[in-house]
Amino acid sequence: MTKNPPCAIALGQNSIPIARQITNLFPGAKLYGLANRTFAVDVVSFTDFGDTVRELFANGTPIIGICAAGILIRTLAPLLTNKSHEPPVIAVAEDGSAVVPLLGGLSGVNDMARQIAAALNVQPAITTTGDIRFRTALLSPPPGYRLVNPDDAKTFISDLLAGAKVKIEGNAPWLTNSQLPIAESAELTIQVTELGTPSSKCLVYHPETVEQPRGKLAIIGTGPGGLQWMSPQVQSILKSATDLVGYKTYLDLIGSFVDGKQRHESDNREESGRAIQALDLAAQGKYVAVVSSGDPGIYAMAAAVFEVLERHNKPEWDNIDIEVAPGISAMQAAAAAIGAPLGHDFCAISLSDILKPWSIIEQRIAFSGEGDFAIAFYNPVSKERTWQLSEARNILLKYRSPDTPVVLARNLGRTGETVKVITLEQLVPEVADMRTVIIVGSSKTRKIERCGNTWVYTPRRYCDEPIK
Repeated sequence: MTKNPPCAIALGQNSIPIARQITNLFPGAKLYGLANRTFAVDVVSFTDFGDTVRELFANGTPIIGICAAGILIRTLAPLLTNKSHEPPVIAVAEDGSAVVPLLGGLSGVNDMARQIAAALNVQPAITTTGDIRFRTALLSPPPGYRLVNPDDAKTFISDLLAGAKVKIEGNAPWLTNSQLPIAESAELTIQVTELGTPSSKCLVYHPETVEQPRGKLAIIGTGPGGLQWMSPQVQSILKSATDLVGYKTYLDLIGSFVDGKQRHESDNREESGRAIQALDLAAQGKYVAVVSSGDPGIYAMAAAVFEVLERHNKPEWDNIDIEVAPGISAMQAAAAAIGAPLGHDFCAISLSDILKPWSIIEQRIAFSGEGDFAIAFYNPVSKERTWQLSEARNILLKYRSPDTPVVLARNLGRTGETVKVITLEQLVPEVADMRTVIIVGSSKTRKIERCGNTWVYTPRRYCDEPIK
């Protein structure tokens, strides 16, 4: 059986629904689509069908083409040299009416075809005589077993089809419900043993210890909201992950990437519990994506995961493969929407005093005001916290002019997005909420009206000398 996740290949937009239905059956499966003919955020785009299919085949990737069988056969014909190393190749009709296994008899292609056909509610076009007559695939045992002598299998199966009987020595549970002609005194033998004597009269299977796959944990940032801001790295992780962990709102923002995944939702304030849950799932061998909006390392889940990892000495977590995939932060998106208010030195401060005392927050606001940084304020106002923003404004007015430009960006990349500019003097709690990121300019930040738009920028040079 192949261990690599398959790829479904679509040549047109009409094939995308069937292709997506198929990839949902296999953890880690990817959907490939022909450029300019397929349009979907979860599709890996390609321009040359032949080169793409041959490269996947050479890398041992199972291929499920939503296309005619002929084009797959002609494309792969030059590579067909050793059937023992061929990954499964399956052709599926665009409307899902036919599932045809083409290559990979030693790699479980018939079992894969049956799985796809069952999901599409059709009969697979299995043509392997042994599989049809004996209701089992002697060439591709289930996980946990390995056929030692596949080169002898052709003669062995030919003898079976000619009427020879077979006896089984050892425990072969996958053959229990087969229609093999079993007899105590038989000229053919199937052995399940660590030793055995392989020959054309004896197929030998070695039992293997099935090790739990190494779990993966990816902490990802999806950007402020819109899928157009999601990086290719993050999209690839979301396609491959088996489990998604995160705040419900953030999971809802990633659209069709949640299809076929296990969702694990929690309240936005349960960061430690969410991190523990994600690590425990990964320790079970799953591929877990912890979903944050914006960038996962900026007021988000990356720090929470590493804090939990340090504080809890769980040996089962030691074998987890962890990665952090960056995303566009809210302050970057806000700055881009209005120009370049973060064009010079800046800092970011969260006004939430849930995880740190207000005395620290006001100290940092004062220092950043004195240092003349542009400031991005996160978590400015909530239903329970309304006074902190006023206090922040009052502190900054000791160092900044009342007419300092202030950018208010709300629901970036989502329905109801607004970006507007006010002055520091006008910064009151009523103008913001938890979906708002606020950028307060430095003493050098400028607001200009040009090209029919309002722009805010902070010059790169920290002086009053004009740019030449």
